[in-house]
Amino acid sequence: MCGIVGYLGNGSAVDARDGEFFTSVNASGVDVRDGEFFTGVTSGAMPVLFDLLKKLEYRGYDSAGIAILNDENDEILTYKTEGSVDDLISITPDLGGHIGIGHTRWATHGKPSTRNAHPHSDGTGRIALVHNGIIENYTEIKDKLIDSRHEFRSETDTEVLPHLIEEYYDGDLESAVRNALSMVRGSYALAAICVDDPGKIVVARKDSPLVVGLGDGGVFIASDASGIIKYTRDVIFMNDGEIGVITDSGIDITTLEGVSVEKKIETIEWDPEAAEKSGYEHFMLKEIFEQPDTIRDTFSGRISADGIDLGVALPNVRRIVILACGTSYHAGLFGRYVIERFARIPVDVEIASEFRYTDPIIDCGDLVIAITQSGETADTLAAVREAGSKGSQKLGIVNALGSSITRECQCLFTRAGPEIGVAATKSFTSQLACLLLLSVQLGKARKTLSTADVNDFVYELKQMSGNIQRVLNSAPDIRKCAKIFADADQFLFMGRGANYPAALEGALKLKEISYIPAEGFPAGELKHGPLALIYEGVPVVAIATKDPVYEKTLGNIKEVKARGATVIGIANESDTEIAKYVDYVLRIPDTDPWIAPVLSSV
Repeated sequence: MCGIVGYLGNGSAVDARDGEFFTSVNASGVDVRDGEFFTGVTSGAMPVLFDLLKKLEYRGYDSAGIAILNDENDEILTYKTEGSVDDLISITPDLGGHIGIGHTRWATHGKPSTRNAHPHSDGTGRIALVHNGIIENYTEIKDKLIDSRHEFRSETDTEVLPHLIEEYYDGDLESAVRNALSMVRGSYALAAICVDDPGKIVVARKDSPLVVGLGDGGVFIASDASGIIKYTRDVIFMNDGEIGVITDSGIDITTLEGVSVEKKIETIEWDPEAAEKSGYEHFMLKEIFEQPDTIRDTFSGRISADGIDLGVALPNVRRIVILACGTSYHAGLFGRYVIERFARIPVDVEIASEFRYTDPIIDCGDLVIAITQSGETADTLAAVREAGSKGSQKLGIVNALGSSITRECQCLFTRAGPEIGVAATKSFTSQLACLLLLSVQLGKARKTLSTADVNDFVYELKQMSGNIQRVLNSAPDIRKCAKIFADADQFLFMGRGANYPAALEGALKLKEISYIPAEGFPAGELKHGPLALIYEGVPVVAIATKDPVYEKTLGNIKEVKARGATVIGIANESDTEIAKYVDYVLRIPDTDPWIAPVLSSV
C-alpha cells in the first residue's frame, strides 16, 4: 500500500472547513496561524503536495518524493528521499510550478531507499510518474526495454512504467499512457506528467484506489478521499480501466479503449475535522476514542421499536460465505458465530486471497458477504467477482462510500468515518456491530428468534455505545498495565467461542503497533501446541467474560498459570471469581455474551 497525490491549479487552494484561502505561511510552507501544514498558498503546488502527502503518510512511510513541472514548463524538478514526509520537506528547496505529483511509499519491490523512492522518471527525465500497485509482468517488460537500451536506476517494478510511456510517446502523454498500460498486467493507480505535454496530469486506475477532487483552487489527486477533504468535498471516484486527463478546466475520463465516460461528481459527507487528529497524539488513539460515536452512527436509523431494518435486501439462502482479509477476516469469524447462533444458517469464512485460487464450490443458493473497510482490498474484490461469476448472491460490509465494492454488490455501510490509523480500530468494532444487526434481522426473518428475543437483544445493543465509553474511561488502568509489560518479548492471547476472534484481533494489533511477536488461539487448543510457548513470566491475555464456556476458560487459565505465565484477564465488572486466578484484571461492563467480544476488543 502506497499513497499517490497530485495537484494542478493556481496554488490558492480553499480550505473546505471555512472557505478561507490559506496564504499566511512561513518560508517552509507552514501555516503560521496554528503551526500546522497549510491547505493552500499562492506560491504553487509544492506546499499543497506536502500537505496531501502528510495526510496519506499512513499508507506508507519508508520513503517519499515529489515532482513538479516548473513554471517555464521546460523541466521537471524531482526530490525524493528515504524516510518520512518531514525528511522530504527538509531537503526540498522552494520550487515554483503549479502542476505536480507526489508519493509516499510502502516498499514491495526493492528495499526502502532514495533510489527506489517515487516519483520515477524515463530515460530523458522529461516524464515523471507515481504509482500504487504491483506490475506483475515488470521483469518481462524490463528485459525488453533494456534490449532497447533503456537504463534503470531502481529495483522497483514501477520504473518500467515511465520508460514504457517514453517508448510510446509521440507528443501526446494520454496516448502514450494508454498504449503503455495495454502492455501491463497487474494493479495500478498512477499519475504522470511530461515536460513536452505541459498543462496536464494523466491518471489511470486498475485495482488500486484513486480519487479526484474538484475544488475552487484546482484539481486534487489522492489515493484516499481523506487526503483531499479539507480542500473540497466534490470528488470523482475513478473506476477500474479508466484514464483521466486533468487540466485547468477539470478532468476528462475515458476507458482504456478510448470511450468517453460520464462521471458523477459525488459529495463527501464526512466532516473535514474527522480526518484531523483533533488534539490527540496520533490518529489511532483518536479513532479508539471515537468508537462510542461510530457505534451510535452504525446503529442510527437501523434500530427502532419495531426491531432492526438494515435497508438492504436479505435473500433466503442455504449458506453464507464470508470473504475478508486481515482484521476484516477476524470480524468475519465473529460473524460466523452470531449468524449461526441467531439465524441458524451455516457460515463459512474464507481468507479472500486464498478463496479465488481454490475453484470454490459456490452457486446461486449461497450469499457471499465481503467485509472490507476501504472497499478497495484487491484480494477481496477479486474474490467477490469470482463468487459472482459462479452465480452467488453478494453483500458488502464496507466503510468507504463510493469505493469499488459498492459497484460490485449491494452494501451495508459501517459509517465509521475516515480511518487514518494503519491499525483498524473503530472500523473493526463497527463491522462487528453490523454483523450483530445482520444476524438478528436474519434470525427474525427466518423465525429462529422470537419477537421477545429480538426486543431483548435490541435493548442490549442500545447500551453498547455507552458501555464502550465506560471501557474507555478505564484507559488509565489499561495504560498502567501496558507499562508493566512494555518490555515483554512475546504475548499470547486466548479466548473461546465468539471471544476467539477477539483474541486473534488483539494479537494482530499488538504485532502491528508494538512489533512484539503475538499469537492468538482458541483457549481449548492449549494442549495442541500453544503450551509449548508458555514459560515463566510470559504474558497471556485471557478473555474470560461470562458466557456458556466461562468455567472452561477458567480451567485454561489455570493451565497456563501452572506453567508460570503472567495472566491478564478481561472479565465482566460483576465477576468476583476471576481475580483468584489471574494477575491483573481489565474489566468490561456486564452485557449480553454475544456483545461482550465487542467490548473486549476495545
